[in-house]
Amino acid sequence: MITPGPSARRASALGLALAACLGAAPAATATAPPASSRSGAGLDRYYDQLLGWGSCSKGPEDTMGRDLDKAGVQCVDVTVPLDYSKPRGRTITVAISRLKATDTRHRIGSILLNNGGPGNTALQSPPEFHAWMKKTGPRYDIVGFDPRFVGRSTPLDCGWPVGTNLFSAGLGRASFERQVALHKDLAAKCRTTNADVLPHVTTRNTARDMDVIRGALGEKKISYFGYSYGTYLGTVYTQMFPGRTDRMVLDGAIDPREFGPRLLREAVGENEQALADWATWAARRHDTYGLGRTRAQVLATVDRVIRQAARGPLTVGTAPDTFRLDDTQVPFVLLAGLDSDTDTSRASLGEQVSVLNKAAAGQSTKLSPQFAGLLRFATTGDQSHMGSAQTAVICGDVAAPRDPEVYWRDIQRSRAAYPRFGAMNNNIGPCAFWDLPREQPTRVKHDAEALIVSATGDPRTTHKGAVALHGLLPSSRLITVEGANRHAVYGLYENACVDTKVNRYLATGKLPADDRTCSKRAGLQPR
Repeated sequence: MITPGPSARRASALGLALAACLGAAPAATATAPPASSRSGAGLDRYYDQLLGWGSCSKGPEDTMGRDLDKAGVQCVDVTVPLDYSKPRGRTITVAISRLKATDTRHRIGSILLNNGGPGNTALQSPPEFHAWMKKTGPRYDIVGFDPRFVGRSTPLDCGWPVGTNLFSAGLGRASFERQVALHKDLAAKCRTTNADVLPHVTTRNTARDMDVIRGALGEKKISYFGYSYGTYLGTVYTQMFPGRTDRMVLDGAIDPREFGPRLLREAVGENEQALADWATWAARRHDTYGLGRTRAQVLATVDRVIRQAARGPLTVGTAPDTFRLDDTQVPFVLLAGLDSDTDTSRASLGEQVSVLNKAAAGQSTKLSPQFAGLLRFATTGDQSHMGSAQTAVICGDVAAPRDPEVYWRDIQRSRAAYPRFGAMNNNIGPCAFWDLPREQPTRVKHDAEALIVSATGDPRTTHKGAVALHGLLPSSRLITVEGANRHAVYGLYENACVDTKVNRYLATGKLPADDRTCSKRAGLQPR
């Protein structure tokens, strides 16, 4: 899994959108785009298509669509080829939304949004970005899009019994073998249900879709904002279509050389540190959560819960929200709660671990709606489409080791140093049983201007990955948030230092003269 995007984070504790999106193309008056750069190869009909902007609402139950309509956002489906090597073949649709610039005299252009995942939607995001951009927002056409096979775009659903493939190997060989069987089955379900499209669910094809969107919008260059996985997508776009980006912000950046099915291995140390920092926070609130009065005691409680779950699944919750969690699933709850170090996020994890601790002691527990939603996502097929699309992109981009013993050896080697996440971040996944990608991974060969944002303790896409990307793009600049265990900063973390510098760049197009550092509390630190 590559990290969840920020807008979707509000829909669940995991950070993955839990609400299904329905959709077909809205009907409205079509407008012809002005001339724009094309890629040739028989693709002109896609770049020149007329976009019939209209209502975002799909009916009386579509609250998101109604909210977008009220905010002045319009929606449309963009037609793209399933296989770009066969432009006259089968087509699919990519859903986009647009909040048009109101300051037309000072209009800068279109900015395209991606909320990461892969598999997260951004159709709903233009209004919030407009607010975060402050005085600069009215100068942009703010465009959200659901990448191919995500949200309201042409769907992909493998019919999984779970919404994610992100589980731990557990404490022993038997639990690991059960994981091998699970992930083999998940891959088989995708192959059985969607074999014809899986080869085309890739980041490179999403980047090609982005360029079609750019052309259909009539822009010679397009600005871009990507969180998490969206930083990798943005990087790939700059390499496949050099010279077609204007202003680019990459928040929670990924080293493109490390992207692939095993990316979370790079963050295992950051995960353990974030959990330890949370344990210190929880220890000061023992009277509330009952987990221990010191960091060591809280971590011991966590370890005890995992061991108890290994002896037999914990019964969590009360009817109708009752779930059974074993030692492969409890670490998922921990990881899901560590993407931010705000008091709100830490309190949510405190409540969840308190519930697990009581369940380990055989006590009946009632779940918050947030926790119930997280467990429903992880343990049922309600959100199968989320895990299906996310996995298809990751497995379609980069091949994974095929031999389960490779994973087992890595798991065993990691247990001592990383007792809670070593068996999770090194675990096998469906990509071990996936067909090999049809294209080679994208290599960074072209420089590109970009503003990169990263927190030093990011537990999803590590700060060292952001530093590495900065090195691959010499013309980029890096804003570092010191001392924060936070994934995705701009707009969401309410860090005035970061928000001000990003907005200044989006307004002027001028990168800072050098790299800058912001404190966790939003004050600018001297160099």
